[in-house]
Amino acid sequence: MALAGVAWGAGPAKARYPHLMQAIFVLPLLLAVGCLVVWARSSLVGAVPIERPMVGTFTARVLAQEEQPALDRDRLILAMGEPDTARAIKVRVNVPHDEAAQRPAVGVLIRFKARLMPPAPPMLPGAYNFARTAWFSGLAATGTVLGPVEVIDSGAQGNRLESVRGALSRHVRTRLADGEAGIAAALATGDRGGIAEADAQAMRDAGLAHLLSISGLHVSAVIGAVYLLALRVLALSPWLALRVRLPVVAAGAGALAGIGYTLLTGAEVPTVRSCIGALLVLIALALGREALSLRMLAVAAFCVLLLWPESLVGPSFQMSFAAVLAIVALGTAGPVRRFLGPREEPVVLRIGRGLAMLLVTGVVIEFALMPIGLYHFHRAGVYGALANVIAIPLTTFVVMPLIAAGLLMDIVEAGAPAWWLAEQAIDLLIGLAHWIASRPGAVNLLPAMGTGAFLLFVAGGLWLGLWSGRIRWFGLLPAALGIAMLAAMAPPDVLVTGDGRHVGLVSEDGNRLFVLRDSRSDYVRGNLQELAGMEGEPVNLLQSPGAQCNRDFCSVPIRQEGRTWNLLLTRSRDRVPERALAAACDKADIVIADRWLPRSCRPKWLKADRAMLSETGGLAIHLARAEVTTVADGQGRHGWWRPGR
Repeated sequence: MALAGVAWGAGPAKARYPHLMQAIFVLPLLLAVGCLVVWARSSLVGAVPIERPMVGTFTARVLAQEEQPALDRDRLILAMGEPDTARAIKVRVNVPHDEAAQRPAVGVLIRFKARLMPPAPPMLPGAYNFARTAWFSGLAATGTVLGPVEVIDSGAQGNRLESVRGALSRHVRTRLADGEAGIAAALATGDRGGIAEADAQAMRDAGLAHLLSISGLHVSAVIGAVYLLALRVLALSPWLALRVRLPVVAAGAGALAGIGYTLLTGAEVPTVRSCIGALLVLIALALGREALSLRMLAVAAFCVLLLWPESLVGPSFQMSFAAVLAIVALGTAGPVRRFLGPREEPVVLRIGRGLAMLLVTGVVIEFALMPIGLYHFHRAGVYGALANVIAIPLTTFVVMPLIAAGLLMDIVEAGAPAWWLAEQAIDLLIGLAHWIASRPGAVNLLPAMGTGAFLLFVAGGLWLGLWSGRIRWFGLLPAALGIAMLAAMAPPDVLVTGDGRHVGLVSEDGNRLFVLRDSRSDYVRGNLQELAGMEGEPVNLLQSPGAQCNRDFCSVPIRQEGRTWNLLLTRSRDRVPERALAAACDKADIVIADRWLPRSCRPKWLKADRAMLSETGGLAIHLARAEVTTVADGQGRHGWWRPGR
């Protein structure tokens, strides 16, 4: 293939299509370099998980602290030695709020009793992979503190920036009511621990969740405000205006403000990514170049992937760059340029034209982000474009300036009026989110989307965004095919968690989810519902038609595509006579157990016991296709996936 490419390049085609020749040779090289960067990043920062769950008394140094008053707890990032190997590890523990009255400062040495666990792999195929996130975050364990935290050495100097951030968050929360205070703190410092879960869910369902995470909107608002303010103030001096390139100086001021805001809000990957993009825009403005362009987007993506290559598979990276790509592609389109071009018209028409373009932009972004949201979260809002038309200007031009004014005026203890206005504006934002989220059909729920359909969406979207002219419309073909695959997608008939304790069965009509055990864990229940693409409370398996249960087992028939499948599910770990178990297994097509089963248990098709599940992880079973999808299928040979444990 390489020789053919060289021979082709030596011919006349090289002169006619020089950029195509560059792509043929450069893209494979970049792909190889990208794989090398991913391997290097994984090797440098990856933290091998602890071998097993452990309970004990540990000594550790506090590296970071996050207050989460909405959940009645604090979260600590600690450095300690692993008891079994004495290697240095980083762990994350939750401290109940009652025990956090004397919360340890960053940098102190503490002693505490806790239960530590290895980072959890996905519970089901397509579910959130916390083990991978923890690997690239350097976390070897997570857990919960079981008693009081004792400070045994306070001599270490903590991170002053983290201390300032924590103090600023606490100050903001004291100035507003609980519900509004959490969102105000998130906008000021990036601390989302005070946001009530009901409000956070409403923001997600209304398509406004991006307002709670410090990203492009917030960084751009800060940098833009400082840039314009510096430009206007400096222009008041004729001496400076005649001798200094004011856009360059204003860009420098905006860059300093953006970097400071990024550091203050914790310098998380989405914020750093947004800051890099905003700095590139400032450089373009200072050089007199077009601010928003595909080249700027490519440079920003290159910088982010060079530093954090693992972010490519995360929803934050995909949504951010998909939104910017949609904005750039729409803004550079010929019809849009003509629609927004300067002309002699009344101010009212000019404002109306801008509002119409804002709505169109919101709709385009919503279409670009919906498949990403469905793939990662299995749910997507429908009215996000309409909600953002109000919420983005409200947040950018009202809420954030009022929070900044309140903080500045508090220096002379005169910030009460600004905080009152900020509280009313945030209350309006929360009310809008709840109202939008409660509209009929506001949220679309779908079962776990296949990777093939998602890649078709991505290919079509990239083609539409990167090309110009009529050729870009060919991108609609793969996008439409992805939509067709999505519309024809059916949820799995059986869902099994990795420990075998929780089993979800989708009813024949696809409207109800029957569960083997009623779980008190919202996390377990939420995973089963999301992967099945259903809302509403799950129903106990005892109410399933034809189900027969005793203390140890449940026998359940499931009818799909004209065939009845017999399932045998274990309910206890008590000893069962092997002969009776073998007889029951012989009558079953599928056996699912949270225990090890003897070899004499031989169902007709599938035996998913503790031995199998420890290797495969959670299962999604499609009976009509006689297909089993496992968590292990999507993990590969990576350090965060350790089958058989």
